[in-house]
Amino acid sequence: MLARRPHSLLAVLVLTALAAGCGNYTRMAPDARTSLQRTLTGPDAEQYLRLSGNVTPFFGDGSKRLLTPYAPEDVRLLDDSNGKPISPGAVERTLPVGTRLRITKVEFPTAWVVAERVLYTPRTWPWVYLAEDGAKPDAPPLVLVLPPNLDQPNDFRAELEKVLSPQNPKALLEAFAAPVRDAIREKRLVANMSADAVRMAWGPPELVRRSLEGAAKNEEWTYPGGRRKAFLSDGRLARAEEAGASVLP
Repeated sequence: MLARRPHSLLAVLVLTALAAGCGNYTRMAPDARTSLQRTLTGPDAEQYLRLSGNVTPFFGDGSKRLLTPYAPEDVRLLDDSNGKPISPGAVERTLPVGTRLRITKVEFPTAWVVAERVLYTPRTWPWVYLAEDGAKPDAPPLVLVLPPNLDQPNDFRAELEKVLSPQNPKALLEAFAAPVRDAIREKRLVANMSADAVRMAWGPPELVRRSLEGAAKNEEWTYPGGRRKAFLSDGRLARAEEAGASVLP
């Protein structure tokens, strides 16, 4: 035991130095973070996917998996040395709308947490750890990465609720026609699907532009990176593009 003390002390000193150099990347007050952690892993732990999500590798951390509404090409969480977005990796599987999940941990990017995270991951963003219903005990946790600098609990919850819901969306999903339900589960779009269905399939857009054309109310939904766009007229999907090419059958 005595022989190991220097190594343990060295490890502590290294981590302390890293923590001091990283700085604190969360502006939320400690008591607010503690309250969110307690509530979201307690009374609000059971959640459902309100949209279909992709499961991909978690960048350089093989012990976790990323849960994201977007295609890997559109994920904007980590950049390389030239400022270009890094893909987390290919889609391993898709979780359909209504998948039951449990929040197991809410982790904010404090200086100490950032120092402990794997280098090539979105270390300075808040992470929400999720366990899939029925998964094996040793299954890697799913991680939902939320935007940085969420300094109020209500802002944090609003971002979380874009992906998760405490209510099962089964009734909403079953209200759609069978081809639309199938498309949502497979993260595809079909013509004339509603705005809600588009959101459940492709996730929330990063930017929405609204315009009027006669009596028609038009919306252009742009997704992260601008590679994907959906065009709606009076709340219905008129066309959609991926890298400039139509994706509607």
